Amino acid sequence: MMSRSYTNLLDLAEGNFAALGPSGGGGRRRSGSFGMKRMSRVMTVPGTLSELDGEDDSEPAATNSVASDVPSSVSGERLLVVSNQLPIVARRRPDGRGWSFTWDDDSLLLQLRDGVPDDMEVLFVGGVRADVPAAEQDEVAQALYDRFRCAAVFLPESLHDRFYHRFCKRTLWPLFHYMLPFSASVSSPSSSSSSTTPHSSSSTTPPSPPDNGRFDRGAWEAYVLANKFFFEKVVEVINPEDDYVWVHDYHLMALPTFLRRCFNRLRIGFFLHSPFPSSEIYRTLPVREEILKALLNCDLIGFHTFDYARHFLSCCSRMLGIEYQSKRGYIGLEYFGRTVGIKIMPVGVHMDQLQSVLSLPDRQWRVSELQQQFEGKTVLLGVDDMDIFKGINLKLLAFENLLRTHPKWQGRAVLVQIAKPARGKGKDLEAIEAEIRESHNRINAEFGRSGYSPVILIDRDVSSVEKSAFFTIAECVVVTAVRDGMNLTPYEYIVCRQGITGSESSSEVCGLKKSMLVVSEFIGCSPSLSGAIRVNPWNVEATAEAMNEAISMSEQEKQLRHEKHYRYVSTHDVAYWSKSFIQDLERACKDHFRRTCWGIGLGFGFRVVALDPHFTKLNMDSIVMAYERSESRTILLDYDGTLVPQTSINKAPSAEVLRIINTLCSDKRNVVFIVSGRSRDKLGEWFSSCPKLGLAAEHGYFLRWSRDEEWQTCAQASDFGWMEMAEPVMNLYTESTDGSYIETKESALVWHHQDADSGFGSSQAKEMLDHLESVLTNEPVSVKSGQFIVEVKPQGVSKGVIAEKILASMKERGKQADFVLCIGDDRSDEDMFENIADIIKRGMVAPKTPLFACTVGQKPSKAKFYLDDTFEVATMLSTLADATDVEPMTGLADELSASVSSIDIGGEQTQSSDRPFRGL
Repeated sequence: MMSRSYTNLLDLAEGNFAALGPSGGGGRRRSGSFGMKRMSRVMTVPGTLSELDGEDDSEPAATNSVASDVPSSVSGERLLVVSNQLPIVARRRPDGRGWSFTWDDDSLLLQLRDGVPDDMEVLFVGGVRADVPAAEQDEVAQALYDRFRCAAVFLPESLHDRFYHRFCKRTLWPLFHYMLPFSASVSSPSSSSSSTTPHSSSSTTPPSPPDNGRFDRGAWEAYVLANKFFFEKVVEVINPEDDYVWVHDYHLMALPTFLRRCFNRLRIGFFLHSPFPSSEIYRTLPVREEILKALLNCDLIGFHTFDYARHFLSCCSRMLGIEYQSKRGYIGLEYFGRTVGIKIMPVGVHMDQLQSVLSLPDRQWRVSELQQQFEGKTVLLGVDDMDIFKGINLKLLAFENLLRTHPKWQGRAVLVQIAKPARGKGKDLEAIEAEIRESHNRINAEFGRSGYSPVILIDRDVSSVEKSAFFTIAECVVVTAVRDGMNLTPYEYIVCRQGITGSESSSEVCGLKKSMLVVSEFIGCSPSLSGAIRVNPWNVEATAEAMNEAISMSEQEKQLRHEKHYRYVSTHDVAYWSKSFIQDLERACKDHFRRTCWGIGLGFGFRVVALDPHFTKLNMDSIVMAYERSESRTILLDYDGTLVPQTSINKAPSAEVLRIINTLCSDKRNVVFIVSGRSRDKLGEWFSSCPKLGLAAEHGYFLRWSRDEEWQTCAQASDFGWMEMAEPVMNLYTESTDGSYIETKESALVWHHQDADSGFGSSQAKEMLDHLESVLTNEPVSVKSGQFIVEVKPQGVSKGVIAEKILASMKERGKQADFVLCIGDDRSDEDMFENIADIIKRGMVAPKTPLFACTVGQKPSKAKFYLDDTFEVATMLSTLADATDVEPMTGLADELSASVSSIDIGGEQTQSSDRPFRGL
């Protein structure tokens, strides 16, 4: 029999959070909770707990959502910063009794407080970088909360190993840095985080399990379970109506789903400090959709560069079918009525901290020492972690090429490489270290001489004072990482070369305020350093030439580039970054308490639907009551996506749909129309068994009131010469876009690309739209894009116009409608919803006419009502059919048919059914 804990992991891996209960594991007490001193979860007003779809009424309240629209009585807003590790340094006291704690001044999480508003309290939630025995965890947790406002998360050792070392470091970290496990024997790096990652691994790494680069389902289960531990700690301290939650980095990408599932309106931001890979790399992850959906439960997702954001957006498009929109400088993804914002903002350095290091006396002494050591030499500097992505050996090879191709630098140029020791292990890492040492020895043996070593390798921890001194004396910093999320080394170098603000001390290096950078184009800071020489580190020869160019450049040019960089670095510091992110998070969440929100779906399929408060589900009793009281009804039905599912292969109406429509048409008080974009031949064929049904084909260009009537043209267009201009353009894009095709209608041309590559198809559609608008600028047509289509059709043709025409015809014959039902599912149907919104004011229908504009699916719409799917539409229409008086028609359709050719909204009349209506 499976143990309860094992089945919990299976539930977690499949996203079945409900099966776990509130504690996620049989109700056990979590280590690190506070017992009698448990942190209060503030709930100051009564709230409505809305049940999630598919859950039993007995589900504990922890899985429900705070849905109160009443603001909390707590006046101050708080920011909860959640990360894998707290910005705390924990040390065991020398006597072995108890712990001492201090802030980690180098932690980005601590530094971001500088950009937080003064009236906003900051709480930290995360792990402790120390092995705290279970017996001491409660005491440590309480001390951290009381003294530092830090809520500590303690993971069991075995869980932490599978979560951090196996999934984070062996699956996510390599994948996000473009490393794929082509063989099960390939080891994944267990490297330290990049310099911008707000957490660092423990100083003592436990023994690694056997290397295996392939996806480990058990490690994924541990990842989800660890994220649930963090969620439970957040729940202990959160006030969901007032707090903002800012989640950091790839360790906690599942956390937003837990939070959103519990609190529908919680304001959640996420920032990824590593690269986000291209869709071709990311799509290899077996849990790719689960992670994307979890992130989309945030309100704002931040990336260092546009490239990283673009890759994420491409993944959302290709794997979830979600396209982004850009409006007034903001990028957003529409996700079930919520707009998920995308923030692009590289992190900066902490200026005050760097300035304080520069003013230390030890630093001045160290600078003088280094100046003496490298007198007469040109120093190039590299400062990197020892991991496989930093490209240290590529840098050494490039420097070797520099000395060989430019002999003038032999004896003059020195490369100082600071390689901070690796905190992880792995065969790949050991191989890289061996290569670096071999290159170091070879270069020094070939080009070195007495008193001159061209490469100086410092493979130990270097203090901030010593590092700043090296920055100060270096003529150029070289960064050749093959992939890095951000890398703040160039920023730190620029600040150190500038020196202390306002200082003109004679002890400063002569000509200090100039600098040069050679940086890899694959690091996050590269786009912001426009004065740097960007290189492809894999091209050793080009990198060598870049080094030569950098150190050979004129002093004036170096100064100008330095000034440009310093202006950016000094103004875009870490405070600017955090302030900007928080401001955008506030903007993204400003409508949270004005909208109706509820959760649907299970596991990682869970999402919150946010809609206008006036947008409600169509109530069956209400519409039946209005239907039975009315005497002249108009029912307008879209076809695809309304009467038949969009995904259905057989698009013909079912026998049940035909029965319902015939029943509705049999009532003399009803005028029923199918209003569709399909051709009149297809609609006529499908509904040939419905003699009293009206049809509006090609979005209303053709109209027929009953089967026995002739089709009428309802638009001015008579010259279709524009088709000869548009079709060659469409053919051009069809030939170059595999999977696309052209649908030729009598009145329109439609280019379909739903079967093409999603990214390329969308790009081609945008290009085609611009191309057609340019070609057809003087033609009486409109060019519009829709869901996987680009359509060209005559001006004045829309479902909204034909809906008005039908209602006007009824009024003209003295049969003014006193009941209107309009149902559709896509963008073209929005025209109907918009046009009938004010028909009572315009006198087109009887006063106090009930208007039921209904869209299919829970999504933003101009309709006031919605039904979930085509099944609910059929159920609702069947209910109306059951309330219908089945009687022979007494000529209403015939009268209206006779009148439609003489009614024109624009006032001009046309008698022949073969001639178009004018004024449309």
